[in-house]
Amino acid sequence: MVALQSITDEIAELKKSRRAVILAHHYQDREIQELADAVGDSLELARQAREFSGELIAFCGVWFMAETAKVLNPDRVVIVPDRQAGCSLVDSCPVDQLRAWRAANPDYTVVSYINTSVEVKAESDILCTSRNAVKVVNSIPADKPVLFLPDINLGNYVREQSGRANMKIWQGACIVHATFAARKLSAARSEHPSALVAAHPECPKDVLRMADFIGSTSAIVDWCATQDGGEFIVMTESGVRYSLEKMSPRKKFHFIANEQCNCSECPHMKRNTLEKLRDALLHLRPRVELAPDLMERARRPIERMLAIR
Repeated sequence: MVALQSITDEIAELKKSRRAVILAHHYQDREIQELADAVGDSLELARQAREFSGELIAFCGVWFMAETAKVLNPDRVVIVPDRQAGCSLVDSCPVDQLRAWRAANPDYTVVSYINTSVEVKAESDILCTSRNAVKVVNSIPADKPVLFLPDINLGNYVREQSGRANMKIWQGACIVHATFAARKLSAARSEHPSALVAAHPECPKDVLRMADFIGSTSAIVDWCATQDGGEFIVMTESGVRYSLEKMSPRKKFHFIANEQCNCSECPHMKRNTLEKLRDALLHLRPRVELAPDLMERARRPIERMLAIR
């Protein structure tokens, strides 16, 4: 406890001296979320990144999120605790493959999930998050064909909700959500028959069919807080337990293991630690550094997304 308190005190002092803001995704460990100035999903943190008044952003999430913060704050320093905190969805969509696809299909509007590299964002027409993906796709004229990338499960959900037939979907997947199994959810429902099921739209279709609610991480937190029921099975990364219990302290939340790691944790999100956050604030690295022209091209589709409420 003394060592932990010492680290948190160091972080607090460095944050003050650096005029820093700490942003943390819901999937971070509890001790990081407790220190953060803002905790949220990708859309909330994208907005938070451009609304604070300090000089330094310490982004506790994964690398593509920090890139987005840098694009929206080109004159501020953006650091991360661990440069190796990546994303399987980013890896599934290399920018050279997207450029080749666009060259062969010039009539398509490219809608990119925020879980993409900054280079892919720069090649996109508009971005989306899991919270606003349906709204973003519906904002595109109905006669305009759409490429949705890179998450196949979110893409299938959006196509179903929007009724959009002229929509192609990239074949990427989240290593956490895509490996949740319907049979394990069925077993959990049998064990907790009164529990409501909340699922992230990156989950497979057979899991989503069993859900009482489908939404982004923050939407799940908000929905659980408004329900009369006192027990929930939550089909997303288990780091969200902190936010769920903070908003609904008298409710119970159950998480099931996926097929990939027999857990419900993202290995990339869990690379970040208090020690790494302290060292990043101390040394100002790892630092996100992007070319000005790349940031400008990536900013346009991000701003188009943020303009949709």
